[in-house]
Amino acid sequence: MLAATILEPGRVEPREHPDPVPGAGEVLVRVHAAGLNRADISQVAGAYPPTPGAPSDIPGLELAGTVEQTGPGASRFVPGERVMTILGGGGQAELATVHERLLMPVPRDLDWAAAGGFPEVFTTAHDALFTQCALGPGERLLVHGAAGGVGTAAVQLGALTGAEVFATVRDPALRAAVTELGARVLAPEEFAAAAPFDVILELVGAPNLASNLAALAMRGRIAVIGVGAGASAELDLRALMGKRATIRGSMMRHRALEEKALAARALELHVLPALASGALRVPIAATFPLQDVAAAYARFEAGGKLGKVVLTFA
Repeated sequence: MLAATILEPGRVEPREHPDPVPGAGEVLVRVHAAGLNRADISQVAGAYPPTPGAPSDIPGLELAGTVEQTGPGASRFVPGERVMTILGGGGQAELATVHERLLMPVPRDLDWAAAGGFPEVFTTAHDALFTQCALGPGERLLVHGAAGGVGTAAVQLGALTGAEVFATVRDPALRAAVTELGARVLAPEEFAAAAPFDVILELVGAPNLASNLAALAMRGRIAVIGVGAGASAELDLRALMGKRATIRGSMMRHRALEEKALAARALELHVLPALASGALRVPIAATFPLQDVAAAYARFEAGGKLGKVVLTFA
């Protein structure tokens, strides 16, 4: 099989690999599309190792494709069915093995690019907003860095559940598009004036932490799932105590199979119907064939995009 392959830190190109074989409870998927995520950029740079058992030289945390073969004990899906999933690595390849408990069916009318860009960002956003922070109807949600994949997913999920959604977007050219997803969009320096917020989804990092806490409502919750702008900050614990606030950290990649399977079932139950009906969508910034994987990574790192960069497979 052909796969995106890390040849050295900072260099990824397509290379041939042996075809994987599904083990007990696993499914072999012929991949049609695979989204890029910030963790892939870090892995290619040599800064983010994959989970144990995942290929060390093939990135990819999400994919969509058709079932090629089932391993011993795998019975939910049959060859030919359209599926999508998160995984610990190895998704940017023509073939990948995935435990069947992580797989979700692809809605009938969803195209491959959208399916390949859906699982990681919507799983991450849904888990952070609802499992971690218990966002409810009528609450005020702030999403920092809302133009990326997780941000666009979080804005839509918040609006769908009946929250009042605010979003910070640095690039003025992208603000109208995020507004159309259901948010009141602000420049990053403006969000304090719109406080208080019941839930804040932090996708930017440490520089926002003190301001987030100041803008938080009583008993508010902060979920930190991105630290691209920095990972260390000084925090006044008196402000945290005075607001009876909660700060949660969330990382999907290194969770145990059981936790990931629960997240997949929650997404399948609560989110897939809205995706199938068109109430939710997966904004695609660009698609690239696997042969142009280096260009796909360059496009991701260039910034200034709305939504996902996705690799496609013939």
